[in-house]
Amino acid sequence: MSDQALARRNVMVLTAAQALGAAAPPIIISLGGIVGQMLTPDPTLVTLPVSLFNLGLAAGTIPAAIAMRYYGRRTGYLFGATIGLISGLIATFGIVSQSFLIFCLGTFVAGFYGSYVQSYRFAAADAATGEFKAKAISYVMIGGLAAAVIGPQLVIWTRDAFITAPFAGSFLSQAALAALAIPVLMMLKVPRERKPSKTDVREGRPLSEIIKSPRFILAVAAGMVSYALMSFVMTASPIAMVGCGFTVGEAAMGIQWHVLAMFGPSFFTGSLIARFGKETVTAVGLLLIAASSAVALAGLELGNFWSSLVLLGIGWNLSFIGATALVTECHTPEERGRVQGANDFLIFGTVAVASFSSGTLLSASGWEAINWMVFPIVTAIIIPLMIQARNKKKARQAIA
Repeated sequence: MSDQALARRNVMVLTAAQALGAAAPPIIISLGGIVGQMLTPDPTLVTLPVSLFNLGLAAGTIPAAIAMRYYGRRTGYLFGATIGLISGLIATFGIVSQSFLIFCLGTFVAGFYGSYVQSYRFAAADAATGEFKAKAISYVMIGGLAAAVIGPQLVIWTRDAFITAPFAGSFLSQAALAALAIPVLMMLKVPRERKPSKTDVREGRPLSEIIKSPRFILAVAAGMVSYALMSFVMTASPIAMVGCGFTVGEAAMGIQWHVLAMFGPSFFTGSLIARFGKETVTAVGLLLIAASSAVALAGLELGNFWSSLVLLGIGWNLSFIGATALVTECHTPEERGRVQGANDFLIFGTVAVASFSSGTLLSASGWEAINWMVFPIVTAIIIPLMIQARNKKKARQAIA
């Protein structure tokens, strides 16, 4: 099988795995605070399960990268899905036994599974070449579109499965999704997968050298800003909506449209990158994130909140996939495991901080202050992106 045919086959496998694995975060995010209210009398701790999920996601990126480097992506992903299965069972037991501590442990461990799921986008690009590399990343993200439907629907179907333990069925279904991902991931065929020798481990540049590269710094910064701003504003939006007098249902509807907007553009994001370039698409995505804040600042009507969330989702899709494609330019095949692990650790570490701080900042400074913060941060990344795009264009013209 040619590399390109193998890449296309793996994209289908990883898209299916993404649909199953990425359904866990909507379950945790939508129910973590509600279950927290059930299990702890301390109102300051009710969102801790969701924040711990994000912390587990950040903490798991480096161990996941090491596991996949030594044992290969396929074995690593199977191990990750097993972790996902266990995490769902732990969270379910926490609800049934009415233990807030055990439930929090379950959501924290689920974050480790998420660190494997997040790297599916890199695995899709491993065997791809040329323009299909960016498209492969984009296509796998389409699985998130299915996950955006699967997760909330499972919450609805299974939340009352156990009469004496509300929502335990939802987290049991999270475990079931991870179990279903195992046979799917067994179909993954990674080119030349083998355990590296000590010589292999030393191949390539040291990570300390790679992370000093201006190209790597810009790619990671773009990913950090796109994901952290999206998480920061998304976390605060439902609280702000309810504070403005809208119902919880209207807030939930806004988040659902936001999640669909996050993954819907994946059908064409790869083609846009192939046509206009990684830097340009990433910059446009960041501009849309800024536009979402402008819409939010324009008024406090329901339409403002919903439109802002949709723009935020589309902007995240373009900027995050573009930033991911930029990272693939920063390493050789021998270096990719540690580079991709470092990239995700920095991104999701920033997201964890944003998750912990969003509610506090909203309470202290207000909804408008959160949105005003977006503009200078976006500007600081767009300018170097455009400079890098211009330099690439000049280099191509010089070669021609």
